[in-house]
Amino acid sequence: MKLLVTGGAGYIGSHVVRAAEAAGHSCVVVDNLSTGLVKRISCPIVELELASPDSVSLLARLMREHKFDSVIHLAARKQVGESVQKPEEYFLENLGGLGNLLLAMREVGLKSLVFSSSAATYGMPDVDLVSEDYPGVPINPYGQTKLIGELMVKNAEVWGLKGVNLRYFNVAGAGASDLADTAALNLIPIAINAIKAGKAPVVFGTDYPTPDGSCIRDYVHVEDLALAHLAAVDYLVGEGQQFRTFNVGTGVGASVIEVLAALKVASGNDFEVSIGERRAGDPPRLVADVSRIEQVLGFRTKHDLASIVQSAWDAS
Repeated sequence: MKLLVTGGAGYIGSHVVRAAEAAGHSCVVVDNLSTGLVKRISCPIVELELASPDSVSLLARLMREHKFDSVIHLAARKQVGESVQKPEEYFLENLGGLGNLLLAMREVGLKSLVFSSSAATYGMPDVDLVSEDYPGVPINPYGQTKLIGELMVKNAEVWGLKGVNLRYFNVAGAGASDLADTAALNLIPIAINAIKAGKAPVVFGTDYPTPDGSCIRDYVHVEDLALAHLAAVDYLVGEGQQFRTFNVGTGVGASVIEVLAALKVASGNDFEVSIGERRAGDPPRLVADVSRIEQVLGFRTKHDLASIVQSAWDAS
């Protein structure tokens, strides 16, 4: 198949492109290169800001030229804290970009889309395992843009779009050293940077209602996540497939303290840990119910926490 991958030069996107090419697909990437790196990919790349007024015509022309079978839409701003400070920019770029993409797809009759969503759509769930049917109450503008984006994909069924939303949990690790997460916005890369700078990684709160008092999250290897996108593309090829939303995680939670313990093993460094105050808006526990993606797509993750952390350290 021929795939258009928006945001394909980013950390997750480059893993998706590499996995797609390894599976025999060909890709074209659209990326504004705000965080993406050209050196991560070898396929053709078009530099484009999806939210710009002229992007619809440019995208439609690209789609006609390449006759894509499906689109994987990853391009978005994704810093939770920044979204709180700049909500207008997040709504403009994340939803405006998706809207322009859908308009171009509608214009040329391209009807297969895998949308990059997030567990941030759930907000503060009070369940051990959160299923796709849990009511979404996002607590920040980033999560709100993802939930509205899902609805935009759903509503495009009116003109024949077949869509899949993938709600990522905590993505980490690396499939190769040249695909490492360079943004350092999440726990594992932030902790690695601190260790290499001779500083103590910070645990934000140890008084949560969890076994060791630190927050629990579901960490999924970025290589597993990339393969989930390909499974979703394959699903959409089938006749009569309906719009679906899938969690992408492992179904197993790990606390911040457990992640840092795994990082001590991976790095061979028995570093000190600093205990800080809670951060506003951090749910005590956020772990995926992965039964739907296993049953419908036949998809299961392969990597455990030790593998995720080791790959991240080795690529740093």
